[in-house]
Amino acid sequence: MTTVNQSTTETPGPGVAPSSSAALPAPEAQPPVQQPPAQASLSSRVAIGLVGMLFASLLAIVNEQVTAIAMNDIRGALSIGHDDGSWLTVLFEAANVATMIIAPWFGITFTLKRFTIAAVIATMVFGFLCPFAPNVVTFYVLRVLQGVAGGCLPPMLIIVALRYLPPKIKLYGLAGYALTATFGPSVGTPLAALWTEYVSWKMAFWQIVPFGLISCALIQYGLPEDPVKLERFRSFNWVGLITGVPAVAMLVMGLLQGDRLDWLNSTFICVMLFGGTLLFVMFLINEWYAEVPFFKLQLLYRRNFSHGLSTLVGAVMLLVGVSAIPAQFLAKIHTYRPLQTAPLSLLVAIPLLITLPLTAALLNTRRVDSRWIMAFGLSLVATTCFLGSFMTSEWIRENFYWLQSLQIIAQPMVIVAILMGVTTGLPPTEGPFASAMFNSIKSFSTVAATALIDGLGTTREHFHSSMLVDQLGNHALITSQSIDAAHTIGELAHRIHEQAVVLTSADLYRVMAVIAITVLLLIPVLPVRIYPPWSTTPPSTR
Repeated sequence: MTTVNQSTTETPGPGVAPSSSAALPAPEAQPPVQQPPAQASLSSRVAIGLVGMLFASLLAIVNEQVTAIAMNDIRGALSIGHDDGSWLTVLFEAANVATMIIAPWFGITFTLKRFTIAAVIATMVFGFLCPFAPNVVTFYVLRVLQGVAGGCLPPMLIIVALRYLPPKIKLYGLAGYALTATFGPSVGTPLAALWTEYVSWKMAFWQIVPFGLISCALIQYGLPEDPVKLERFRSFNWVGLITGVPAVAMLVMGLLQGDRLDWLNSTFICVMLFGGTLLFVMFLINEWYAEVPFFKLQLLYRRNFSHGLSTLVGAVMLLVGVSAIPAQFLAKIHTYRPLQTAPLSLLVAIPLLITLPLTAALLNTRRVDSRWIMAFGLSLVATTCFLGSFMTSEWIRENFYWLQSLQIIAQPMVIVAILMGVTTGLPPTEGPFASAMFNSIKSFSTVAATALIDGLGTTREHFHSSMLVDQLGNHALITSQSIDAAHTIGELAHRIHEQAVVLTSADLYRVMAVIAITVLLLIPVLPVRIYPPWSTTPPSTR
């Protein structure tokens, strides 16, 4: 690959420096670099507050994952049908994702400390009340309110990290945030299995109470007091509120209910998707001209920021895919419950506690190019998906261990490198805008990935089932032998279904591999060379 000389008027933030790599894009024009000021240190008290913010964000992610995975047991315990029960997850997700658009603005207005503590308390209270809901409608309301409260928490972590972490350890703080995209979802299955199999389905809601109390205590003690800024309501972005929030909520509901309601053959899905898209376009137009927007779209002029967000979409889809495909395969073929798939999740989750800070330490050195780290991580994900496409009906949990073990290295490399590219050179004053955009896109990408896997999975399974039946119907001898061997038509149908699931899972792995390769191909085009936050001067030319 030849070196591409780039020239642009973009002014990179601190930490951006020319590239010495011959295989990746050359540097952009840079202004003279000034010596950085003396770096501030992180006090132990503020560090405790940051740990509390991390606990709060993880609490929101784990609550979302556990309740979703345990929903079958929850519906069974409350005698709620599948169609009505599906809304318990859909309404929660719609409220959760939509709230992330506006949460940073309210966090700055009411102060990060007060707003986060209030959101944690609300999440705990609504979660605690869910098992006591007297009817389905009340349950819906509680889930929506808990979704709103939980959606306020993850965006706060990026804001406080940019505001309080000194440059030397900023990447380690970002690695902590990466836990919400990697570790948090991975521990959802083991916790759901623990509560539903050995304790009570109610613990899927109540588990957040002790962790919420701890996070509130740490935040209250550690984070400094800021003055409330109610004067910001004078320039409140009302148009953004009434267009953005319903737009995202409608899109989420349309995507998550699309497979169940047969997509565009349903009037409801058409209204949700097309109406939500129209409102979202209006929201983006308003954000471009708003005095105080929720999304500062001008940040997209920064190539590393725009690359980070576009890569984030693909990366989240990959994280969801490599986790969901084995779990669905094992459940459909071998009737695994969460208890049986929990070891597969723990195999990835526990080592991440080590590989995430190690990846941050690697990226915190000036000699390491974050683009190469990201490229290597994406290559490992693509390898996982390629090898997974050769699965057979005989695969069991142990066959996926060696595939999933690659994610222990791949996920931190991709997510931490994305966070480094998005936040390098970003001043704390722009942290709320970046946080709103980053977290909203991350959560919406999770919804889109779920819709893609469900919708494409259903379509491909129907296709493979039809093809297998046609092949059997065209070979009378094979049909007769198959029926004699299986003894019953029912067993033959089971075998056809089993093989269709195998072929569908292999197709989904191939789609994930294509996504990984597509995101990988963006690396030589969009991002520019950056250095760790503590280093604002490029290394000497050799």
